[in-house]
Amino acid sequence: MGRICSFPPHKLVVCTLLSQEDLLSPVRNVLENKFGPIDYQSSLIPFDFTNYYEKEMGKDLNRCFFSLQTLVDPSTLAQIKIETNRIEESFGVDGNRRVNLDPGLLALSRFVLATTKESGHRIPLRDGIWGELTLLYMKKDFQPLPWTYPDYATRAYRDILLTIRALYREQLKHLDR
Repeated sequence: MGRICSFPPHKLVVCTLLSQEDLLSPVRNVLENKFGPIDYQSSLIPFDFTNYYEKEMGKDLNRCFFSLQTLVDPSTLAQIKIETNRIEESFGVDGNRRVNLDPGLLALSRFVLATTKESGHRIPLRDGIWGELTLLYMKKDFQPLPWTYPDYATRAYRDILLTIRALYREQLKHLDR
């Protein structure tokens, strides 16, 4: 029988979809106030993989990845998603979001996104929040799975997550000291 122990801390990544570039700095400030210092911010990446968000958020959306310096207990992912939903609402106008925040947890072996949408490949966490194994780290790269969103399967997104993984790996080395 295996011994029960606490989870190692994970790297919080907030994948941000924006309808207006001028929202980037205010969103970053709110994320830092809520979750601590940001140690990585990607450039803006045009989001043209789906028109799912178009009616609510408009066209010409951009994605930006933020990673947080403070590592988190992975059992808190559902609460983090609840908080990011509140942040989304705070930036909304007339009941429509201008910002979509998808928190995820990066471990050395995987990247897991939180979602409010149920599906067969998602695991219930709590309070209507599900966890999705989005990418698996194997053969020195993040590997997409059959259900991985097309944008997360791209080389650009996976390279960003590899950069964040390298930051996380260094943090873990300092934790062991």
